[in-house]
Amino acid sequence: MNENIKKRNECLAKTVIKGLDSRNMTGYYAESKEEALKKALELIPEGSTIAMGGCMSAHEIGLIDALKKGNYNYLDRDKMEPRESLLASYDADVFLTSANAISNDGILVNIDGNSNRVSCIAQGPKKVVCIVGMNKVCDDLDGAMKRARSVAAPINAQRFNIKTPCKETGKCFDCKSPDTICCQFLITRYSRHAGRIHVILVNDNLGF
Repeated sequence: MNENIKKRNECLAKTVIKGLDSRNMTGYYAESKEEALKKALELIPEGSTIAMGGCMSAHEIGLIDALKKGNYNYLDRDKMEPRESLLASYDADVFLTSANAISNDGILVNIDGNSNRVSCIAQGPKKVVCIVGMNKVCDDLDGAMKRARSVAAPINAQRFNIKTPCKETGKCFDCKSPDTICCQFLITRYSRHAGRIHVILVNDNLGF
């Protein structure tokens, strides 16, 4: 990565982490995927029960492979019925996720179709670990909402091959399609529970 971009990301991450701290959430900055993996494993004690909400970023830093090989009880939702997976996730020690976007003052934005991911971020699992690439940092909440709707949602519609207008056009139409994945919007602007939400900002382009 270009050194100027790297330095900019490092400076911006300090601003985001300060914002997270003011919102009773904890932020960290990782200069690489390898460093992000190391920090994530520091936050997840061995023997923990771990659930995940479709976090591509966790795969990209190698975290899921590490959990499957290590001394952890990783709940593989691909091997579970949706309802079974959701109920098990609520009781997990750690919930892995990302964010569709994050404002530079520390507000997390997530959009969900079946609500399994956003419901677990909001309540349930004892600890939430978010893996967030610096490509998802936006100037403010409005920018974060626009990114979630016009960048993340169309890409996910392509990934899941669902029938929504954004899949065909690449932009949000605020649709009411039966296949819409924009059913629930979660804006996490503050955590009442100190030490519950941890955000690892990664100096890389991760997820969508």
